[in-house]
Amino acid sequence: MSKDLMTITPLGSGQEVGRSCHLLTFRGTTILLDCGIHPGYDGMSGLPFFDSVDPETVDVLLVSHFHLDHAASLPYFTERTGFRGRIFMTHPTKAVIRLLLGDYLRLMAMKRGGGDDNNDDGVLYTEVELQSCVDKIELIDYHQTIELDLPSGLKFHALNAGHVLGAAMFHIELGGRTVLYTGDYSMEEDRHLMAAELPTTTTGGGGARAAAAPTDVLIVESTYGVQVHASRAEREARFTGAVERVVSGGGRCLVPVFALGRAQELLLILDEYWRDHPHLHTVPIYYASKMASRALRVYQTYANMMNARIRSRMDLGNPFAFGHIRNLRSVDVNSFDDRGPSVVFASPGMLQSGVSRQLFDRWASDPKNGCIIAGYAVEHTLAREIMSQPREVVTMEGRRQPLNCLVDYVSFSAHVDFVQNRDFITAVNPRNIILVHGAKEEMGRLKGALMMHYNKLPENKRPTIAMPPNEVEVKLIFTRRRSAKVMGKLAEAHAVADRDDDDDDDGGGGGGNVVSVAEPNEGDPIRGILVTQQNSSKIVAPEDLSTYTPLRVGSVSSRLHVPFVGRIATLRLFLNEMFRGIRESRDVGDDDDDAMTSHDLDDDDDEVVGGVVTFSMHGDQVKVIAGKTRGVVTVEWDCSAVGDVIADSVVALIMHAQSSAASIRLTSRPCNHRRKKPREGEEDEGEEDPKNKAEEILRSLHRALKDQFLFVEATYEANRGTFEIRIDSDNIGNGEKEGEEASDDDGALVCTATVEFEDGFDGTAKITVESEDEKLASNVRACLQNVAAASAPIAID
Repeated sequence: MSKDLMTITPLGSGQEVGRSCHLLTFRGTTILLDCGIHPGYDGMSGLPFFDSVDPETVDVLLVSHFHLDHAASLPYFTERTGFRGRIFMTHPTKAVIRLLLGDYLRLMAMKRGGGDDNNDDGVLYTEVELQSCVDKIELIDYHQTIELDLPSGLKFHALNAGHVLGAAMFHIELGGRTVLYTGDYSMEEDRHLMAAELPTTTTGGGGARAAAAPTDVLIVESTYGVQVHASRAEREARFTGAVERVVSGGGRCLVPVFALGRAQELLLILDEYWRDHPHLHTVPIYYASKMASRALRVYQTYANMMNARIRSRMDLGNPFAFGHIRNLRSVDVNSFDDRGPSVVFASPGMLQSGVSRQLFDRWASDPKNGCIIAGYAVEHTLAREIMSQPREVVTMEGRRQPLNCLVDYVSFSAHVDFVQNRDFITAVNPRNIILVHGAKEEMGRLKGALMMHYNKLPENKRPTIAMPPNEVEVKLIFTRRRSAKVMGKLAEAHAVADRDDDDDDDGGGGGGNVVSVAEPNEGDPIRGILVTQQNSSKIVAPEDLSTYTPLRVGSVSSRLHVPFVGRIATLRLFLNEMFRGIRESRDVGDDDDDAMTSHDLDDDDDEVVGGVVTFSMHGDQVKVIAGKTRGVVTVEWDCSAVGDVIADSVVALIMHAQSSAASIRLTSRPCNHRRKKPREGEEDEGEEDPKNKAEEILRSLHRALKDQFLFVEATYEANRGTFEIRIDSDNIGNGEKEGEEASDDDGALVCTATVEFEDGFDGTAKITVESEDEKLASNVRACLQNVAAASAPIAID
C-alpha cells in the first residue's frame, strides 16, 4: 500500500499576524494560499518568505480576501518572479484589490517622499505591474467548483467567510484528500455581512445541504487565541459611548480604519447612532479617504452578497447613502479646520503612515481628543504600541511628543473568538489542524485549549494539532486510497427483484415490485471498463460509458484485399487445416445467405457464377470473403489484439494456399486435350483419395523421425505405416545397463513404431511403439505425438 506526503509551509503568518501566505504541496501539485504583506515592516522586509518556494512550481494561487496582509504582495509575486500559474478570487475581492493596492502604492510613495531613511528597499511593484497582475486574475463565485487538469486532479470551491465583502474560505480536493483553508473568517452576522458557512455535502434529490463534508486538513486562523468577545450590543455601546464622550468634551475623535472592511460596518453604526441622537447632529463625521466614493460603489454593486437586512434596504434606496457622514476625497492636514469637535475615520488602520498617522501626530498631545482602535492591531505597529498607553510617542518626523489623548480599544474585528473558533473546528471535524495567523502566545494558548477539548475522545479519533512558525514544514503522511465505484448496469446486477404477485383484494393496493439490493461477496468478479479521472475511479459496462463518462465506445474495422488465383476449395482446405470452428456461409445471387459448415458444400458448388463464400472465425470478428471479386480475396476484421494476429495469419495462409506445391496440385485444372480414362479400381486424379491424405501424413511422420533419429526405414500399407528406427547404443545415454549385451550384433538399438489410420480417414490414428530400450521407445513416442499435435488445426473459438 503506497503512501503520499503532504507538506504545508507557512511563508507568512506562522506564529504571527500579517503577510499571510501558505505553501501546500501534494502529489505533484503546488498551491499558494494568500499572498499578503506585513503592515509592521516596510518594503522587501514585509514580504512573505518567498525564498522558500520556487515560483515556477506553483500551479494555483488562491486569495481569500482583499486585506493588505492577505493580498498586498500579489503583484510582486506575479510580476517579479517566475510564477506562471493561475490566480483565483471572488468578484468583490478583485474589484477592491485594484483600489486598495493602488492606494497602498500611493501611501508608500508618500512615505518615501517624507524622508523615511529606513525605507531603502525600493518599490515592490509599479502601477503598470499592478494592472498586469489584476488582468491575470480569474474569478470564482461562492459554491462554484473549479476543476484543473493537474497531476493530483485539483478541484476546489469557495465558501462565504463573512469577514469582509467577498471573503472566501477555500475547500480543496487534491489527490483524494481534502483541505479547508479558512483565511480570516467571522461566525457573527453584523449590520451588512452574513456569517461564515460550514463546508457541507449535498444529499437528497432536492439538493439539501446536510452533514459537514469530511476534511483531512483544516488550516484555520487563531488571531484571538482563547479570548472571548463581549456581546455585539455591548461593544456597540462602548464604541458609540467613547465617541460621544470625546466630542461632547469638545475634542476630535480619530478612528483609524482600513478604507474597506470594518470601516463600512462602523459607519453604519455611527450614522444610525447620530440619527437617533439629535443633539449630535451639529458634530460632523468625516470619512477621509480618496477612494471612499469608489469603495462605496463597490459595496452597492455587490449588495446581493450581503445579508438580508442590506438586501431589503436596497429596495428602498442606497443603504450606504449616509445622512450624517461626509466623504473627504483629500485631506490636507495642515489646512484641515479642526477647531471644533468632530469624528474622523481615516486610513490606514495601523497608524503606520497616511492621513490617520498625520492626524494622530497632530491630536495626540491634547487630552480633549481621543483615538479609538476598533480592529485588531498587528505587532510592530503604532496602533498596537499606543494600546499599552505609553507616555510618549514618536511622530513621522522623528520627534518625541507626549501621548495625552484618550486611547480606547473596542474590538469590531471580524475574526472569530475562542468559542466560535472551537465550535467551528468541532463541526468541521478535521483529522489534522494547522493553526496560522496568530501571535505565538495566543496561538499556543489556543492549541492547549483545543488539546484539552479533544482529550475526552479516544486517542485514535483525536486530530493532530500543529502551530508551525514561518518556513517550517508540516508533513502529513496519507495512505493512498484505491477505490472505484461500480455504476449503471453493473451495480444493478446486484439488485434482486421480488415481485409481489398477490392478486387478492386485501386493500393493499395490489401487487408491485420490491427490489432489494444484495451485497456483493468478496471475490465476486466484476467485468467492466475502469475509468479514472482526477483520482476518482468508476467501473461501468461498455454500454453505460457515454452515460457516466465523457467517453464513447468505438471500434476500428480493417479490410485488406489479397490477390488470390486459386480455388475456393483450396482456400477452405487450408483454413480448416489451420483453424477450428470456422463458420461458412454462401450468397448465391438473390438467394438468402445460408449458414453451413464446410462439409455441406461440394467442390463443384464453388463454380456457381456469382457465388460469394464467407468464412467467419473468432465470433465473426474475422471474415474471409471469396468470389466477390475475381482474383481477389477480402479479409475483414475488427481491430483487437487477437483479431490482428488472426488476420495476419489468415493473409499468410492465403498467400501460401496459392504458392505451395500442394496447393498447385490441388488448384491445377485439367487441360483441354483428351486424357486416358482411369483403369478399373483407379481413382480419378481430380478427386482426393483419403488414402493419399493418410499417406501424406505418414510420410511427414517419416521425415520427422529421420530428422530426429537419422536411420529410419518406412513401410506403407494402405492406411498403415511401419517405421523401424535404429540408433547406436552409445547415443542413447543410459539406455543400456552396464554388463548388458547389445540388442543386435552391430551394437545398435532397434525400435519399431506403427501408425494406423481408421478407414474413412477422420484424422485419428493408433500409434504403437515397441523397443527393448524404454528410453528410446519414449523418445520415439514423444516425437510422433508432437508431430500429430502440430498438424492439428488451431482452435480459436
